[in-house]
Amino acid sequence: MSKSHIRLNKTTREWVIYAPSRQKRPQDFKQINLEESDSHYCPFCPENEDHLEPVILELPNPIKQGWQTRVVENKYPVLTPDTHPNRKMNGIYVTMMGYGQHEVIIESPHHNQDIATMPLKAVETVLETYHQRYLELMTAHENMMIIIFRNHGKKAGASLKHPHSQIIMTGIVPQHIRLREREAQRYYDQWARCLYCDMLYFELHTETRIITENHSFVCFVPFAAEVPFEMWIIPKEHQADFGSISSRQKADLALILKDALGRLYRKLNNPDYNYVINTAARYKAEEPQVHWYLQIRPRLTTPAGFEIGSGMNINPSIPELDAKFLRS
Repeated sequence: MSKSHIRLNKTTREWVIYAPSRQKRPQDFKQINLEESDSHYCPFCPENEDHLEPVILELPNPIKQGWQTRVVENKYPVLTPDTHPNRKMNGIYVTMMGYGQHEVIIESPHHNQDIATMPLKAVETVLETYHQRYLELMTAHENMMIIIFRNHGKKAGASLKHPHSQIIMTGIVPQHIRLREREAQRYYDQWARCLYCDMLYFELHTETRIITENHSFVCFVPFAAEVPFEMWIIPKEHQADFGSISSRQKADLALILKDALGRLYRKLNNPDYNYVINTAARYKAEEPQVHWYLQIRPRLTTPAGFEIGSGMNINPSIPELDAKFLRS
């Protein structure tokens, strides 16, 4: 198959995406050094637009002189919108076409910038871009889930040094997200309270894992952090859906996200990391048990055989000590 398709693993109920177009990416066939990547050849840099996919959305920089963010289709998409999400049988197995959408958010015209080092107003523009694309993509009935994520550094899967994030929209909801929703539902059915709100209340009162907070958000190392220096940024107000974020919250999220990544940048010498916005799947956006949050996972360790075989993570770092180090 030349186009993406998706298969269901019957033993785990997890979907697996097969994306042949990704084989065309040069970094899949040779080692790359992101530090040596040249802005002269970077398709995201100004004046290299002839190498860029058509621009879907462009927002101006804070002084209204030129652009700050651009959204383009991914040149090597995991999923594409020119098909449908209908399932079909292949013997005893379930498969479907690779329906979805894959976009890139170019976060700055400057090749060597990063969220941690950008002006705050520029970070606010990045989050405004996330929000606008999220709302637009969620208008189609077939779109079930949107993942907004950022890969920083080679170990995190970044293929270009130029600052960028990605959005992938799918017509399915992965099993691990359904599991997270079911656990939240089980807790709510038992206690009539949001699990994440209760976690947040406990963290704010114990304070041992809190890193920083502002009017709208709290940043902390989770009690059962799976990797060293993992951080969650959670809205204080109960919200299931990232799409419900207000203008005030966007400004506060920019402030606390820049702060959190700045701590990694300064204290851990700019480590590779991933962050992802975990938000409600479609039709869960107004339910009282779901609570969206932004998760930051530094790439400081490598999963080995036990982790792969057991599904358990081994974290050599203690969350309370990680929080103290990042907070100090």
